[in-house]
Amino acid sequence: MALETLPNWFWIGYYFILITTLAAGIFSIFRKKIRALSVLTIIFSLTVPIIFFFNSIGRGEGMNEFEHFISQLQQGTLWSIYTIIGYIFIVVWWVLFLVKGREKVY
Repeated sequence: MALETLPNWFWIGYYFILITTLAAGIFSIFRKKIRALSVLTIIFSLTVPIIFFFNSIGRGEGMNEFEHFISQLQQGTLWSIYTIIGYIFIVVWWVLFLVKGREKVY
């Protein structure tokens, strides 16, 4: 029984973004910029992929991780709601991080 999975290029990009987010969050804390939000970003960037991974193990045959995630989100499972909140938070944090970084330049 072989489970479907997303292509390697997707996973490389996914983990690159998460590692970059983790590094930028740590950088932001040391620079004393949006510290509380950066701590939450670090927590999300560490916990979301772990929760996503462990809950994707039990997916049905013929489903890749994304299809399983969407299915679980439609069913309202707690892990999928936490994961989507984490992803949205990380995107919002990146916007704030980039805006705060530009303020210092100009």
